[in-house]
Amino acid sequence: MTEYADTLEQAELGRGGPLVGVQGLGCMGMSEFYGDTDEPAARETLEAALDAGVTLFDTADVYGRGRNEEFLAPFVAAHRDGITLATKFAMERNDDPAYRGVRNDRAYVRASVEGSLRRLGVDVIDLYYMHRRDPAVPFAESVGAMAELVREGKVRHLGLSEVTGAELREAHAVHPIAALQSEWSLFSRDVERSAVAAAAELGVAFVPYSPLGRGFLTGAFADASAELSRDDFRRHQPRFTGDNAKANAALLDPVREIARELGATPAQIALAWVQQRAAVHGLTVVPIPGTRRAERLRENVAAARITLTPAQLALLEPIAAQVAGDRYPDMTFTSAAREE
Repeated sequence: MTEYADTLEQAELGRGGPLVGVQGLGCMGMSEFYGDTDEPAARETLEAALDAGVTLFDTADVYGRGRNEEFLAPFVAAHRDGITLATKFAMERNDDPAYRGVRNDRAYVRASVEGSLRRLGVDVIDLYYMHRRDPAVPFAESVGAMAELVREGKVRHLGLSEVTGAELREAHAVHPIAALQSEWSLFSRDVERSAVAAAAELGVAFVPYSPLGRGFLTGAFADASAELSRDDFRRHQPRFTGDNAKANAALLDPVREIARELGATPAQIALAWVQQRAAVHGLTVVPIPGTRRAERLRENVAAARITLTPAQLALLEPIAAQVAGDRYPDMTFTSAAREE
Protein backbone atom coordinates (compact mmCIF):
# COMPACT_ATOMS: atom_id res chain seq x y z
CA MET A 1 0.00 0.00 0.00
CA THR A 2 1.28 3.48 -0.84
CA GLU A 3 2.06 5.05 2.53
CA TYR A 4 1.02 8.42 3.85
CA ALA A 5 3.93 10.85 3.85
CA ASP A 6 3.54 14.60 4.35
CA THR A 7 0.36 16.54 4.86
CA LEU A 8 -1.88 17.37 1.93
CA GLU A 9 -1.36 20.24 -0.45
CA GLN A 10 -4.02 22.94 -0.32
CA ALA A 11 -6.47 24.30 -2.86
CA GLU A 12 -8.91 27.19 -2.94
CA LEU A 13 -12.64 26.47 -2.89
CA GLY A 14 -13.95 28.91 -5.48
CA ARG A 15 -12.54 32.31 -6.25
CA GLY A 16 -11.76 33.90 -2.92
CA GLY A 17 -12.97 30.86 -1.01
CA PRO A 18 -11.23 29.04 1.85
CA LEU A 19 -7.99 27.13 1.43
CA VAL A 20 -8.49 23.45 2.22
CA GLY A 21 -6.54 20.22 1.88
CA VAL A 22 -7.00 18.74 -1.60
CA GLN A 23 -8.91 15.87 -0.02
CA GLY A 24 -11.73 16.29 2.49
CA LEU A 25 -13.68 13.90 4.71
CA GLY A 26 -17.30 12.92 4.25
CA CYS A 27 -18.77 12.31 7.70
CA MET A 28 -22.19 10.84 6.82
CA GLY A 29 -21.34 7.22 7.58
CA MET A 30 -20.22 8.08 11.09
CA SER A 31 -23.88 8.39 12.09
CA GLU A 32 -26.08 6.53 9.61
CA PHE A 33 -26.63 4.66 6.34
CA TYR A 34 -23.67 2.24 6.38
CA GLY A 35 -24.70 -0.13 9.16
CA ASP A 36 -23.47 -0.08 12.75
CA THR A 37 -21.37 2.89 13.81
CA ASP A 38 -18.42 3.03 16.22
CA GLU A 39 -18.25 6.47 17.78
CA PRO A 40 -14.79 6.17 19.43
CA ALA A 41 -13.28 4.92 16.14
CA ALA A 42 -15.02 7.74 14.26
CA ARG A 43 -13.63 10.34 16.64
CA GLU A 44 -10.15 8.87 16.20
CA THR A 45 -10.65 9.17 12.44
CA LEU A 46 -11.55 12.85 12.71
CA GLU A 47 -8.33 13.57 14.60
CA ALA A 48 -6.28 11.46 12.17
CA ALA A 49 -7.77 13.43 9.28
CA LEU A 50 -6.69 16.75 10.74
CA ASP A 51 -3.21 15.38 11.45
CA ALA A 52 -2.94 14.29 7.80
CA GLY A 53 -3.83 17.72 6.43
CA VAL A 54 -7.54 17.16 5.83
CA THR A 55 -9.32 20.40 6.71
CA LEU A 56 -12.67 20.17 4.89
CA PHE A 57 -15.23 18.23 6.95
CA ASP A 58 -18.58 17.57 5.31
CA THR A 59 -21.93 16.84 6.95
CA ALA A 60 -25.64 17.62 6.41
CA ASP A 61 -28.71 18.17 8.54
CA VAL A 62 -30.31 15.04 7.04
CA TYR A 63 -27.54 12.67 8.20
CA GLY A 64 -28.98 10.90 11.20
CA ARG A 65 -31.67 13.59 11.32
CA GLY A 66 -29.19 16.04 12.81
CA ARG A 67 -27.19 13.53 14.84
CA ASN A 68 -24.16 13.79 12.56
CA GLU A 69 -23.95 17.54 13.09
CA GLU A 70 -24.28 16.99 16.85
CA PHE A 71 -21.60 14.30 16.72
CA LEU A 72 -19.19 16.71 15.01
CA ALA A 73 -19.81 19.57 17.43
CA PRO A 74 -17.12 18.66 20.05
CA PHE A 75 -14.50 18.14 17.32
CA VAL A 76 -15.46 21.44 15.71
CA ALA A 77 -15.25 23.25 19.05
CA ALA A 78 -11.77 21.86 19.71
CA HIS A 79 -10.40 22.75 16.26
CA ARG A 80 -12.60 25.57 14.98
CA ASP A 81 -9.83 27.72 13.54
CA GLY A 82 -8.15 24.80 11.78
CA ILE A 83 -11.06 23.37 9.81
CA THR A 84 -13.48 24.33 7.07
CA LEU A 85 -16.95 23.19 8.10
CA ALA A 86 -19.47 22.29 5.40
CA THR A 87 -23.08 21.30 5.93
CA LYS A 88 -26.19 21.09 3.77
CA PHE A 89 -29.93 21.69 3.77
CA ALA A 90 -32.88 20.77 1.49
CA MET A 91 -33.47 17.06 2.15
CA GLU A 92 -36.59 16.65 4.28
CA ARG A 93 -37.44 13.54 6.31
CA ASN A 94 -40.41 12.51 8.44
CA ASP A 95 -41.59 9.48 10.43
CA ASP A 96 -41.70 7.36 7.27
CA PRO A 97 -38.12 6.00 7.01
CA ALA A 98 -38.43 5.73 3.22
CA TYR A 99 -39.58 9.32 2.72
CA ARG A 100 -37.25 11.93 1.22
CA GLY A 101 -38.57 15.34 0.26
CA VAL A 102 -36.80 18.35 -1.17
CA ARG A 103 -37.45 21.92 -0.03
CA ASN A 104 -35.68 25.03 -1.27
CA ASP A 105 -38.14 27.74 -0.20
CA ARG A 106 -36.88 30.76 1.69
CA ALA A 107 -38.58 29.88 4.99
CA TYR A 108 -37.07 26.40 4.93
CA VAL A 109 -33.58 27.76 4.18
CA ARG A 110 -33.73 30.10 7.14
CA ALA A 111 -35.13 27.52 9.54
CA SER A 112 -32.56 24.95 8.40
CA VAL A 113 -29.52 27.13 8.96
CA GLU A 114 -30.62 27.98 12.49
CA GLY A 115 -30.95 24.28 13.27
CA SER A 116 -27.52 23.48 11.86
CA LEU A 117 -25.84 26.36 13.71
CA ARG A 118 -27.38 25.13 16.97
CA ARG A 119 -26.46 21.47 16.50
CA LEU A 120 -22.91 22.26 15.36
CA GLY A 121 -22.42 24.77 18.17
CA VAL A 122 -21.04 27.48 15.91
CA ASP A 123 -21.87 31.07 15.00
CA VAL A 124 -21.02 30.70 11.32
CA ILE A 125 -20.90 27.87 8.77
CA ASP A 126 -17.95 28.04 6.40
CA LEU A 127 -19.65 26.39 3.40
CA TYR A 128 -23.43 25.97 3.18
CA TYR A 129 -24.79 23.73 0.43
CA MET A 130 -28.20 23.29 -1.12
CA HIS A 131 -28.25 19.49 -0.89
CA ARG A 132 -30.76 18.94 -3.71
CA ARG A 133 -32.57 21.22 -6.15
CA ASP A 134 -36.33 21.68 -6.29
CA PRO A 135 -36.79 22.96 -9.85
CA ALA A 136 -40.13 24.50 -8.86
CA VAL A 137 -38.33 27.06 -6.65
CA PRO A 138 -36.43 29.74 -8.60
CA PHE A 139 -32.80 30.31 -7.70
CA ALA A 140 -33.72 33.93 -7.07
CA GLU A 141 -35.60 32.67 -4.01
CA SER A 142 -33.45 29.76 -2.84
CA VAL A 143 -29.95 31.11 -3.56
CA GLY A 144 -31.23 34.57 -2.74
CA ALA A 145 -32.15 33.33 0.73
CA MET A 146 -28.75 31.69 1.07
CA ALA A 147 -27.10 34.98 0.07
CA GLU A 148 -28.98 36.70 2.89
CA LEU A 149 -27.27 34.32 5.31
CA VAL A 150 -23.88 35.42 3.97
CA ARG A 151 -24.77 39.07 4.45
CA GLU A 152 -25.96 38.32 7.98
CA GLY A 153 -22.69 36.56 8.87
CA LYS A 154 -24.27 33.14 9.45
CA VAL A 155 -22.61 31.58 6.39
CA ARG A 156 -19.30 32.39 4.71
CA HIS A 157 -19.58 30.66 1.32
CA LEU A 158 -22.30 28.96 -0.71
CA GLY A 159 -22.39 25.58 -2.42
CA LEU A 160 -24.76 23.51 -4.52
CA SER A 161 -25.14 19.77 -4.91
CA GLU A 162 -26.38 17.75 -7.89
CA VAL A 163 -27.10 20.61 -10.30
CA THR A 164 -26.55 20.79 -14.05
CA GLY A 165 -24.16 23.18 -15.73
CA ALA A 166 -27.02 25.47 -16.75
CA GLU A 167 -28.36 25.49 -13.19
CA LEU A 168 -24.92 26.28 -11.79
CA ARG A 169 -24.59 29.28 -14.11
CA GLU A 170 -28.07 30.50 -13.17
CA ALA A 171 -27.40 30.20 -9.44
CA HIS A 172 -23.94 31.77 -9.72
CA ALA A 173 -25.54 34.83 -11.29
CA VAL A 174 -27.61 35.31 -8.11
CA HIS A 175 -24.64 34.89 -5.75
CA PRO A 176 -21.12 33.48 -6.25
CA ILE A 177 -20.99 29.72 -5.69
CA ALA A 178 -17.77 28.42 -4.15
CA ALA A 179 -18.25 24.67 -4.59
CA LEU A 180 -20.35 22.14 -6.46
CA GLN A 181 -20.75 18.76 -4.77
CA SER A 182 -21.92 15.83 -6.88
CA GLU A 183 -21.14 12.16 -7.27
CA TRP A 184 -18.04 11.68 -9.45
CA SER A 185 -16.01 8.51 -9.69
CA LEU A 186 -14.79 5.82 -12.06
CA PHE A 187 -18.37 4.50 -11.93
CA SER A 188 -20.26 7.83 -12.09
CA ARG A 189 -19.34 10.43 -14.70
CA ASP A 190 -22.65 12.02 -15.68
CA VAL A 191 -21.40 15.34 -14.21
CA GLU A 192 -19.03 15.59 -17.15
CA ARG A 193 -21.99 16.23 -19.45
CA SER A 194 -22.28 19.89 -18.39
CA ALA A 195 -21.54 20.57 -14.71
CA VAL A 196 -17.77 20.11 -14.82
CA ALA A 197 -17.29 22.51 -17.74
CA ALA A 198 -19.51 25.12 -16.10
CA ALA A 199 -17.60 24.84 -12.82
CA ALA A 200 -14.28 25.26 -14.62
CA GLU A 201 -15.61 28.28 -16.51
CA LEU A 202 -16.94 29.98 -13.37
CA GLY A 203 -14.04 29.15 -11.06
CA VAL A 204 -16.22 26.91 -8.90
CA ALA A 205 -14.45 24.09 -7.06
CA PHE A 206 -15.76 20.57 -7.58
CA VAL A 207 -16.25 18.40 -4.49
CA PRO A 208 -16.89 14.79 -5.59
CA TYR A 209 -18.86 12.70 -3.12
CA SER A 210 -18.73 8.88 -3.20
CA PRO A 211 -15.42 8.92 -5.12
CA LEU A 212 -14.95 5.30 -4.05
CA GLY A 213 -18.33 4.22 -5.38
CA ARG A 214 -19.63 3.85 -1.80
CA GLY A 215 -16.93 1.27 -1.16
CA PHE A 216 -17.62 -0.91 -4.22
CA LEU A 217 -14.54 0.37 -6.06
CA THR A 218 -12.35 -0.71 -3.14
CA GLY A 219 -13.50 -4.32 -3.36
CA ALA A 220 -14.93 -4.11 0.16
CA PHE A 221 -18.07 -5.90 -1.02
CA ALA A 222 -19.28 -7.48 -4.25
CA ASP A 223 -23.04 -7.83 -3.63
CA ALA A 224 -24.69 -5.48 -1.15
CA SER A 225 -27.79 -7.58 -0.59
CA ALA A 226 -25.73 -10.64 0.32
CA GLU A 227 -22.88 -9.04 2.27
CA LEU A 228 -24.12 -5.87 3.97
CA SER A 229 -26.37 -5.43 7.01
CA ARG A 230 -30.10 -4.85 6.60
CA ASP A 231 -29.80 -1.20 7.67
CA ASP A 232 -27.14 -0.42 5.04
CA PHE A 233 -28.74 1.70 2.34
CA ARG A 234 -26.40 0.35 -0.36
CA ARG A 235 -28.64 -2.74 -0.41
CA HIS A 236 -31.18 -0.53 -2.21
CA GLN A 237 -28.85 0.95 -4.83
CA PRO A 238 -29.39 -0.83 -8.17
CA ARG A 239 -25.76 -1.10 -9.23
CA PHE A 240 -24.68 -2.95 -6.08
CA THR A 241 -27.02 -5.95 -6.11
CA GLY A 242 -27.86 -9.01 -8.20
CA ASP A 243 -26.77 -9.26 -11.83
CA ASN A 244 -25.76 -5.58 -11.85
CA ALA A 245 -23.30 -6.14 -9.02
CA LYS A 246 -21.85 -9.21 -10.71
CA ALA A 247 -21.33 -7.30 -13.96
CA ASN A 248 -19.86 -4.28 -12.19
CA ALA A 249 -17.44 -6.33 -10.11
CA ALA A 250 -15.86 -7.55 -13.35
CA LEU A 251 -15.12 -3.92 -14.29
CA LEU A 252 -12.64 -3.61 -11.42
CA ASP A 253 -9.93 -5.74 -13.06
CA PRO A 254 -7.97 -2.77 -14.51
CA VAL A 255 -8.20 -0.96 -11.15
CA ARG A 256 -6.63 -3.96 -9.41
CA GLU A 257 -4.04 -4.34 -12.18
CA ILE A 258 -2.85 -0.74 -11.80
CA ALA A 259 -2.87 -1.07 -8.02
CA ARG A 260 -0.50 -4.04 -8.30
CA GLU A 261 1.78 -2.09 -10.65
CA LEU A 262 2.07 0.82 -8.21
CA GLY A 263 2.08 -1.10 -4.94
CA ALA A 264 -1.14 0.68 -4.03
CA THR A 265 -4.68 -0.35 -3.14
CA PRO A 266 -7.69 -0.25 -5.49
CA ALA A 267 -9.12 2.52 -3.31
CA GLN A 268 -6.01 4.63 -3.88
CA ILE A 269 -6.21 4.14 -7.64
CA ALA A 270 -9.88 5.16 -7.69
CA LEU A 271 -9.11 8.26 -5.63
CA ALA A 272 -6.03 9.15 -7.67
CA TRP A 273 -8.21 9.06 -10.80
CA VAL A 274 -10.65 11.53 -9.21
CA GLN A 275 -7.87 13.81 -7.96
CA GLN A 276 -6.38 13.85 -11.46
CA ARG A 277 -9.63 15.23 -12.90
CA ALA A 278 -8.32 18.62 -11.74
CA ALA A 279 -5.59 18.59 -14.38
CA VAL A 280 -7.80 16.97 -17.02
CA HIS A 281 -10.60 19.52 -16.75
CA GLY A 282 -8.78 22.60 -15.44
CA LEU A 283 -10.56 23.11 -12.13
CA THR A 284 -10.08 22.58 -8.42
CA VAL A 285 -11.16 19.09 -7.30
CA VAL A 286 -11.47 18.18 -3.61
CA PRO A 287 -13.02 14.72 -3.18
CA ILE A 288 -14.61 13.82 0.15
CA PRO A 289 -14.29 10.05 0.62
CA GLY A 290 -16.04 8.85 3.73
CA THR A 291 -14.52 6.48 6.25
CA ARG A 292 -14.91 5.63 9.92
CA ARG A 293 -11.43 4.15 10.40
CA ALA A 294 -8.18 6.05 10.87
CA GLU A 295 -6.12 3.53 8.89
CA ARG A 296 -8.44 3.90 5.89
CA LEU A 297 -8.26 7.67 6.23
CA ARG A 298 -4.47 7.57 5.95
CA GLU A 299 -4.72 5.23 2.97
CA ASN A 300 -7.09 7.64 1.24
CA VAL A 301 -4.90 10.67 1.90
CA ALA A 302 -1.89 8.89 0.39
CA ALA A 303 -3.77 8.65 -2.91
CA ALA A 304 -3.37 12.40 -3.40
CA ARG A 305 0.32 11.76 -4.10
CA ILE A 306 -0.25 9.18 -6.83
CA THR A 307 -0.06 10.31 -10.46
CA LEU A 308 -1.49 7.87 -12.98
CA THR A 309 0.23 7.62 -16.37
CA PRO A 310 -1.60 8.24 -19.66
CA ALA A 311 -1.55 4.47 -20.30
CA GLN A 312 -3.09 3.77 -16.90
CA LEU A 313 -5.73 6.44 -17.41
CA ALA A 314 -6.58 4.89 -20.76
CA LEU A 315 -7.20 1.54 -19.06
CA LEU A 316 -9.64 3.18 -16.66
CA GLU A 317 -11.41 5.37 -19.22
CA PRO A 318 -14.02 2.83 -20.48
CA ILE A 319 -15.27 1.73 -17.05
CA ALA A 320 -18.07 4.24 -16.42
CA ALA A 321 -19.79 3.61 -19.75
CA GLN A 322 -20.08 -0.08 -18.91
CA VAL A 323 -21.58 0.23 -15.43
CA ALA A 324 -24.89 -1.60 -14.99
CA GLY A 325 -27.66 0.05 -12.96
CA ASP A 326 -28.37 3.57 -11.74
CA ARG A 327 -26.73 5.05 -8.68
CA TYR A 328 -30.11 5.55 -6.94
CA PRO A 329 -33.47 3.75 -7.25
CA ASP A 330 -35.01 7.18 -7.88
CA MET A 331 -32.80 9.36 -10.06
CA THR A 332 -35.18 12.34 -10.02
CA PHE A 333 -33.17 13.73 -7.10
CA THR A 334 -30.02 13.98 -9.24
CA SER A 335 -28.73 16.42 -11.84
CA ALA A 336 -28.61 13.60 -14.38
CA ALA A 337 -32.42 13.57 -14.47
CA ARG A 338 -32.47 17.24 -15.54
CA GLU A 339 -29.77 17.16 -18.21
CA GLU A 340 -31.14 18.17 -21.61
